[in-house]
Amino acid sequence: MQKPYTRTFLNKKSVAYIAASSFLVTAMLLGISIGTVSIPVPAIIRIIGAGIFGMQGEGIDPMQTSIVMEIRLPRVILAGLVGASLAVAGAAFQGLLRNPLADPYTLGVSSGASIGAVITLFFGISLPVVQSFTLPVLSILFAFATVLFVLFFARRVDRLMRVETIILTGIILSSFLGAFISLMIALSGEELRQIIGWLLGSVSMRGWEYIKIILPFLIIGSIILFANTRELNAMSFGEERAQHLGVNVEKRKLMILLSGSLLTGSAVAVSGTIGFVGLVIPHLARILWGPDHKHLLPLSVLVGSGFLILADLVSRTIIAPSELPIGVITALIGAPVFALILMRNRRERSAG
Repeated sequence: MQKPYTRTFLNKKSVAYIAASSFLVTAMLLGISIGTVSIPVPAIIRIIGAGIFGMQGEGIDPMQTSIVMEIRLPRVILAGLVGASLAVAGAAFQGLLRNPLADPYTLGVSSGASIGAVITLFFGISLPVVQSFTLPVLSILFAFATVLFVLFFARRVDRLMRVETIILTGIILSSFLGAFISLMIALSGEELRQIIGWLLGSVSMRGWEYIKIILPFLIIGSIILFANTRELNAMSFGEERAQHLGVNVEKRKLMILLSGSLLTGSAVAVSGTIGFVGLVIPHLARILWGPDHKHLLPLSVLVGSGFLILADLVSRTIIAPSELPIGVITALIGAPVFALILMRNRRERSAG
């Protein structure tokens, strides 16, 4: 009786990974192919093969090669990395706090990262040791400091640290930090255009160097989270239950919050504020594939990556030749989904 169930379960997960991977590959090909100059998919494959894998590149148009390798491919990869970072961080925060409404933005983490980035841009800070990594390093430090402050304040207000208290504290702090950012914009001069353009969220005109900035943080943060999937599953049933199962709750909570801050801070540093990805993608993945974080986290990476690539494609083509900030597209999609999640939760509580 056990064998058919196991085989069906494995098949279901295999289909989920194949579907998510296919979605990501399709999004990447569309993102590279569509634009002012359309490039056929076979040409894209030949160009990437010649540029990265050293394959024979006979008959390749040099203009198409320049468009793919210098403009569209790094943009698509960067959008994918940002989407993956925000989605997996959101999935981890939702599992940790046992609430599908938790994400880096509702917890104030992204606002903290934004403060770090705005201060760096406003004052032109360059740390001597990290140099080109100054922006993500300060964003990550401010993001983690924000998380610690939210937890500290929530504990002072409510010793039980209920999820609702943590989220409300995050929203309050996010509003305060937003006002502080507005003050810095009002005081800025030549930095104004750069700060506003960055705050609106974009992966435009950001080449391979930005990929080098975010990639190490994505790898480190994801490895930490993937190593804590069992603990996330246990804590999704409550901290007391997790302790009974042998989980060091305080240590694991700090590790998950740190890695989530690492992912959010690095994403905000290279792309600006892009909302709702960390909220919508994990929720959709949870509906489609269940709450097991062993599969939820990698699937969120794949779907979040493909989603932001498509959102960026829409942002640069919907009013071409002009571009919309990518954060506008994610908000237009994410806000209605956020409302649907609220309505669904309300109905479940009423039925309960």
